[in-house]
Amino acid sequence: MRPLWRPVRGIESSRLHEARLQAHHAVQWLARAARAFVPPQPDDSHTSLGWEDARGGFVTHPLTGDVRLGLRLADLTLLLDGAHGEGSLPLDGRTDADARRWLGERLPAYGLDAGGLDAKAPYEIPAHAVAHGGAYGAGGLADALAELAAWFANADGALGGVRRQMIARGLAASPVRCWPHHFDMATLTPLEGGDAEHARSVNVGLSPGDEHYDEPYFYVSPYPYPQPAQLPPLPAPGHWHVRGFTAAIAPASRIVKTADHQAAVTAFLEAAVAAAIKALR
Repeated sequence: MRPLWRPVRGIESSRLHEARLQAHHAVQWLARAARAFVPPQPDDSHTSLGWEDARGGFVTHPLTGDVRLGLRLADLTLLLDGAHGEGSLPLDGRTDADARRWLGERLPAYGLDAGGLDAKAPYEIPAHAVAHGGAYGAGGLADALAELAAWFANADGALGGVRRQMIARGLAASPVRCWPHHFDMATLTPLEGGDAEHARSVNVGLSPGDEHYDEPYFYVSPYPYPQPAQLPPLPAPGHWHVRGFTAAIAPASRIVKTADHQAAVTAFLEAAVAAAIKALR
């Protein structure tokens, strides 16, 4: 049975771009909480986020006990769950200072020092006015945020399918997680043992858009990068990207033109994964 696929219809690019930037900044509250309270891991996986389809958003690993911080994407609402009940803060019309104040009032009830949220991030993300005191504007981006949430929900199902196939082949594919630095969702499959940093691997994921493609896109990236001449043709809507990084790419603008979006993505991922593995042999 195929996982449920949420409809995507294509949103005007500037609106989707703005929704992505605001969501990227909003999700940093989850990253801050994870860096402050989740036991650190060498690969930084303690900061990675899971997708909860019922909530339509991302959640952290437990901060302490069963306490987790989440973000519902469709309206950029922070969600704090724990033994003292559930709390929510819609960010629309509010600033990061408001979010910090709200968390500062609630985290101490769980024995968490909210001062940990103030540590500087070890990376930079694309600039936006909210980082300088501007208010979030989710209310004016409802359609674009819903579209963004649909892409992530669809990716969670599609990438989960890839992971199950990799595991069935005896490969240790990582859980599907979102990484708040680049705001992409992915599963990584090493093809050999040894030093994970240098081992042959296939990374399969969804980016909501970046400096290379200003729209969501699925990708399959073999590592080490093969020579372009080793890369076989891909079925539509895919193509090979070889500038700066090497990956099979299926952008949203091409996916939405297909008759069956889910079938097109599934076929692309299967073909691209097979091509990546073959190129690494």
